[in-house]
Amino acid sequence: MKLLLTDTQATLNLGIVLGQTLIAGSVVLLEGDLGAGKTTLVQGIGQGLGITDPIVSPTFTLINEYSEGRLPLYHLDLYRLEPQEVAGLNLEMYWEGVEVTLGIVAIEWAERMPYQPRSYLQVHLTYSDEGHRQAEITPFNCTINKVIATL
Repeated sequence: MKLLLTDTQATLNLGIVLGQTLIAGSVVLLEGDLGAGKTTLVQGIGQGLGITDPIVSPTFTLINEYSEGRLPLYHLDLYRLEPQEVAGLNLEMYWEGVEVTLGIVAIEWAERMPYQPRSYLQVHLTYSDEGHRQAEITPFNCTINKVIATL
């Protein structure tokens, strides 16, 4: 599914709908160039979950955890890592609920992962010719909520 995101608010709105509709254990793998809107989308997911803490990219901390919303949000940024470094992080504990409460996992720069979870939403963000952004959402072993399809 491809969605045209005409401005930052449209990217936030997509994230809000995701945050309102995703279930515990959902994984969102985010891909796209610098500035494509990955963090903005995760900020929207946080809003949709009811998180009021500021959501910032965990580029240097790797993982930010937010637990105050409807579900916990685990926001990861793999930009500074090589695939072999990612393998040692045991990321599956987040989507399997091992040692953490099952929640929503949003991973920026997911293309650096040497492995993927069993089910996930892949969101690839790109710039269009008119200066807008486009989100291509591909579900793997999961479904997209009907509300998202109407955006």
